[in-house]
Amino acid sequence: MPVLQLRYMGDPILRKKAAKVEPEEIDDKFRQFIADMLETMYTNEGVGLAAPQVGESKRLIVYDNMEAGYRLDPQALINPEIVEREGSCRGEEGCLSIPEIKDMVERAERIVVRGLDRDGNEMEIEAEGMQARVIQHEIDHLEGILFVDRLGGVKKRLAVSRWKKLRKELEARQSA
Repeated sequence: MPVLQLRYMGDPILRKKAAKVEPEEIDDKFRQFIADMLETMYTNEGVGLAAPQVGESKRLIVYDNMEAGYRLDPQALINPEIVEREGSCRGEEGCLSIPEIKDMVERAERIVVRGLDRDGNEMEIEAEGMQARVIQHEIDHLEGILFVDRLGGVKKRLAVSRWKKLRKELEARQSA
């Protein structure tokens, strides 16, 4: 399974609303793409990844069901939609598309999400705590929203400024 190229903040695809996946698109090639996304997520030590982060403007997310133990229960959700939110909590977030930048973000404590599984079957899941945070973060990517957009003005400006410096270093390392 190939590791896919991550897209970083500044890439226009990360600001675009992702397209719905049609049922006829869910085939062996699509399932292979899901497997490649999971491999990319785990190679980069992530807990979630959205298709736009690897250059595909599709409503698809993958994530690790951490309740089962890291890497033991990888999940995929196609066309995920949050249908219920409850409570509120703050927690630290980072993003594979903005490496080394982390900050506290407010999210719903518990969510109910509807979508399709990797075979195109309808499903509904309930998530709370860290799993709910990860799913909300990845669904934001499908809307063109990055976690830094959920920070206050000063915190957002500082995070973006730090990222611009880090991105130059990252690009220099990658081209060397």
